[in-house]
Amino acid sequence: MRRTTALAAVVAVVAGFVAVTGTGGAVAADVGFPLRTDGVQGIDFAGGTLSTVERAANGDPYVMARRVSADGSTASARVPLAYAGTYANGAHVKYVPCDAGSCVPIVGSGNGEVGYVFVQDGRESVQIRLGPDELNGTEPAVTGARIVDFTGRFFVYDAQSTGKQYIDDVQPYRTTDVRMTRSRTAASVWGSQLWTTTSTTGAVAVTDIETKKAVETVSTGSACAIKELQAVGRWIYWNCGPTGRAGVYDRTAKKGFAVPSGPAMVGDGYLVRHDRTAGKLVLTDFHTGQSAAPRPVAELPAGDTADQRRLTWAVDKFGGDLAYVGTDNALRVVPSGVPSQSLAKIESEVDDAASLDVKTSAWSSTWQFSKPVTWTFTAKDARGRTVRTLTGKGGPEADVSWNGRTDAGAYPSNGPHTWTLSAKAAEGTGTYTTSGKLGVSGGLPGHHDQGGNGYGELVTLNSLGDLTLHYTEGKGVFDWKRSGSGWPAGSVAVPFGDMGSDRCAEMLVRMPGGELRRYAGTCGGTYKPAGSHTSLGTGWNAYNVLTAPGDLTGDGRTDLLARKASTSDLYLFADLGNGKLAAGKKIRSGWTGYTHVVGAGDLNGDGIGDVLARGKNGTLYRYDGTGKGTLRERVTVFTAWGASYNTIVGVGDITGDGRNDLVIRDKAGNLYRNDGKGNGSFTSRTRIATGWQGYKGVF
Repeated sequence: MRRTTALAAVVAVVAGFVAVTGTGGAVAADVGFPLRTDGVQGIDFAGGTLSTVERAANGDPYVMARRVSADGSTASARVPLAYAGTYANGAHVKYVPCDAGSCVPIVGSGNGEVGYVFVQDGRESVQIRLGPDELNGTEPAVTGARIVDFTGRFFVYDAQSTGKQYIDDVQPYRTTDVRMTRSRTAASVWGSQLWTTTSTTGAVAVTDIETKKAVETVSTGSACAIKELQAVGRWIYWNCGPTGRAGVYDRTAKKGFAVPSGPAMVGDGYLVRHDRTAGKLVLTDFHTGQSAAPRPVAELPAGDTADQRRLTWAVDKFGGDLAYVGTDNALRVVPSGVPSQSLAKIESEVDDAASLDVKTSAWSSTWQFSKPVTWTFTAKDARGRTVRTLTGKGGPEADVSWNGRTDAGAYPSNGPHTWTLSAKAAEGTGTYTTSGKLGVSGGLPGHHDQGGNGYGELVTLNSLGDLTLHYTEGKGVFDWKRSGSGWPAGSVAVPFGDMGSDRCAEMLVRMPGGELRRYAGTCGGTYKPAGSHTSLGTGWNAYNVLTAPGDLTGDGRTDLLARKASTSDLYLFADLGNGKLAAGKKIRSGWTGYTHVVGAGDLNGDGIGDVLARGKNGTLYRYDGTGKGTLRERVTVFTAWGASYNTIVGVGDITGDGRNDLVIRDKAGNLYRNDGKGNGSFTSRTRIATGWQGYKGVF
């Protein structure tokens, strides 16, 4: 687990954009350029995050971060990410000589993270700062370490002491094993692709870092040994040393062209180099697929340091601009004036979990883009209702962590959900959309949801005294089962809702003697007579129907309906929310004409439980709940229906569409399913099992 806590707070404040905790957030106060400083000892610009090494108000040096606006005109207040001085034990961030005396070569990832080399006891190791209070893992101790490149969550660095090159990743949400050790060559990383030179002159190889497999070889057209590579989307920059030839290979057009030589940094469609003779930063535009004439973009004196990249100036390769430190120690940002490529996803780490248990986990994923984006993450339930919306903007990454809660902070209903991630370029063109499915458990149980996964379970009692829960995977059939033994003949089970606060649906059981028991929910476990239970009173044999219709009173809790055998009057026993039922309240009189009265859950999509009743004439009626503890007048669902049926159960959703279904058994033991349409009606029946005539009770 990485920066979901530390960096999320930093990004919300440092980056000055909307936090990923909902649809709103605080924005930091911005200041315009130039930004006056007491001196800068290192600079990088990546994904709109301007990273520097400066002295804080107390005089101590820190690695700082500022978020720069898309138009390059303003920046957020600086926030310290890492102490850049010397600790009491002598450990310190690595410095190199520069015109400021000494500087820290820092390399930004594009998503707010920054890498540097740390020195302790004479040994060096690369550190990736995820936020003010968090570092990524531990890299091998070496000497002569230098970070070569860093994009998103993958980075590459060299070590003189070993003569090796190391490739590794920041591990956002899951443990991965991508670390590679190889011989030192020119290298660059873009997304999850590692670009390196080969033994063939002018050829570069592409390796998928995640799979560690070679995927492509490109001939750049270079006739000399390549000493440096920079991969930025479709562009592969190469040079043959500080004064040697240089060129760019266009992956889209599959051709190369020459560009000016000298230490350069590549942006999207252009490069910048420091012309020390002229005392200027010079930009070469090649976004059209050919090199235009260089043009000066900023004054920067020659200084004494031959290569001042990331010491006094830097380029944002994520579709951005360039930044530099002037002779007055002020920070300035210069728009490149070069149109960026259309937005592209360059890498992602999508949570592959099929389900989210809101009690114990979160669903966390990250997407890295070629330039800053505005993004929206939306989660919807099986009926297409929006449950949660998360947003963010300002950087080239969408970092999503959904804890399963709704926008109101409540628990969602269990069951299948869908998610969508949409991103739009903050500048220029391009959009990106992706989506997936996710089952939610540990939330609010659905109708007949004994397993806590949103699907309804069918309960049976056989002659051996086994009370069995039949579970579905949401495809309309019952796939597996679990049983608890020892139940006496004549027991009547009523799959109920959560009567407490643990979000596990209870099971009510009327014992043969007339006692009604509330068995604590097991969220997928079994029930036995001696299991944890509470008596809800005796005398319940006076009722010939006990059924749970869902929420009839509008308080979000499942209620109980009972029909009195002596009068056929219908009574409502409301769930009090404390494990007890309110006293019965008569809501209908003389329901003598019905062979079956069935609690079916919400059938019409209004969130209130509904009731089905089959007349002796074979007509199936629906009584919609009002949400006030009463029922509306009946409407006909089917006519001439069910002459052969001896069991009708409102089983909840067993098809995975978020709509409550109906299960029926005929006298021959065939089991059928009528799919709920969500508007109070059902499809025609589908046979899903045979041989069910042996069950004494189907609930």
